[in-house]
Amino acid sequence: MTTSIKFSKMHGAGNDFMVIDAINQSINLSPEQIQTLAHRQFGVGFDQLLLVETSSIADFKYRIFNADGGEVAQCGNGARCFVRFVVDQGLTDKREITVETASGIITPKLEDNGMVTVNMGAPRFALDEIPFIADNDANTYLLEVNVQRIEIAALSMGNPHAVQIVDDVEAAPVAALGSQIEMHPRFPERVNAGFMQILDPHHIKLRVYERGSGETLACGTGACAAVVAGIQQGRLQSPVTVSARGGELHISWQGANSPVMMTGPATTVFTGTLILT
Repeated sequence: MTTSIKFSKMHGAGNDFMVIDAINQSINLSPEQIQTLAHRQFGVGFDQLLLVETSSIADFKYRIFNADGGEVAQCGNGARCFVRFVVDQGLTDKREITVETASGIITPKLEDNGMVTVNMGAPRFALDEIPFIADNDANTYLLEVNVQRIEIAALSMGNPHAVQIVDDVEAAPVAALGSQIEMHPRFPERVNAGFMQILDPHHIKLRVYERGSGETLACGTGACAAVVAGIQQGRLQSPVTVSARGGELHISWQGANSPVMMTGPATTVFTGTLILT
């Protein structure tokens, strides 16, 4: 039996996605099928798969699957591509929509200049909400990784993040150290590992090793988490430009329980129809 699936290939600052309208077509992909589709030689190739579904509490529901087939709760770059997709596909005539995710409601807005702004909600620092194992809440924690101790900030932006400050992000051992941080036993649900270089209080460079995907060219929630961590530590001041390998994101946060606002690009690369056998 063969099944055809219409899809769009999109990216947000180089973080790339396969986006599928699961409202007007029936989609039921196994983790193994997602892994195959994510493969850059044998499939479409992507960091995450995004499904657009109906919601009873928002304009749409947003489901996210990493390249390893595992479902996750949030993806900031994906959220920007999500609103671009539903507008371009004629699924809505709104330019600002409400979207149900596994971690709550987000409100992406397609700006007149083509950029997308997303209200990512307030960051979460409570240990059980990240989740992260520690004795007490703190701005930073010491984490033992491969017989060395590194200082990290731990927080959730709908998914867990461990952010460390480095002198030179290009020289940072992102692949080797990031994979170990991702699987660290103090993060029961694994974690995204961020490596942040502070250029000045309003500008950082960032690389992120994402759980289930490896290093990506940009990570929206990772950019939010890094900026929040830097502001919490008194090292950054809102707004902050985040330079990732795939482009720039602009993050603002007023502290306390206020939401993190993220603005960045969302680009359609191509559309196609996939035949699954």
